[in-house]
Amino acid sequence: MKIRIFLTILGLSLLMPNTSFTEEGEKKFFRTKPGIFGDKFKNKENRNRVPEELKLASRKDGINFYTGMFDFSDDKKRSTLFGIEHQDESLYKNTFFGRVTPVTGMMFTTDNAAYVYTGIEANYDLGPFKFTPSFTPGLYSQGNGKDLGHPLEFKSEVQLSMDLGESTNFGMSYNHVSNASLGDKNPGANSYMFNFLKQF
Repeated sequence: MKIRIFLTILGLSLLMPNTSFTEEGEKKFFRTKPGIFGDKFKNKENRNRVPEELKLASRKDGINFYTGMFDFSDDKKRSTLFGIEHQDESLYKNTFFGRVTPVTGMMFTTDNAAYVYTGIEANYDLGPFKFTPSFTPGLYSQGNGKDLGHPLEFKSEVQLSMDLGESTNFGMSYNHVSNASLGDKNPGANSYMFNFLKQF
């Protein structure tokens, strides 16, 4: 009989949280510790929750392939463009403007003009959509295309994309390239693109 009572008490102590006494001055109070099976009673949502910092740090590099029309507003000099862009979301930085990440890329046109650039972009999640403004200074080579007035140009761009899966986005973007009046002339160029982003 005594053995049965002892085994019953032992079993209950394993299933239930342990309790110990802790002294603070002259007062005593109970402090609850998790039992062996205590994790089973934790809130499932809290147990599966991943800190936002870990989510951001685990994001992979992204490659953005895009094509569109360079300087579509100039009937004489507009031409088809193609480009590729690398987005490193693991090197993010939280700023006043939101989460900012570095971006590097290049584009070229069917008139042999080329633009190589690097800069920053901000990312804003809007449900299934993502809004991405960016600013990327770079070097421009005219080729047989439009004379933008200076080798150093500045590209300002906005992009709206939609999630097609955990690692795939499709979107559309608009940019303006200008030399900020560094050259004798500053005609600028307005372009639109269709973007396909894949994370690896």
